[in-house]
Amino acid sequence: MKLCSACLLGIKCRWDNKSKPNNKVITKSGKDVTKNFLQGAKQVLKLAKLFNIKQVILKQKSPSCGCGKVYDGTFSGTIINGNGMTTQMLKKNKIKVTSEEDL
Repeated sequence: MKLCSACLLGIKCRWDNKSKPNNKVITKSGKDVTKNFLQGAKQVLKLAKLFNIKQVILKQKSPSCGCGKVYDGTFSGTIINGNGMTTQMLKKNKIKVTSEEDL
């Protein structure tokens, strides 16, 4: 069984209520939403453990789900190497994470 990012399934779960399929997450207006992203990551980890998930497919470049590539936080469209908060937490717990681009 694999877990898949809800936004890839068309569920409007992003910060901006869309389904567009770093350690500090700051909105363009300067609001720190790191706590929200951390809470979401914890919930995903809880689901993965509950269902004994060994692999997760997440949305590339997301500050939450990015796997190997994320936006740099400057809102310029610049992509850097790195993982989103959920990806970091899952990998730390030995769950394999891949992006939809790797399928």
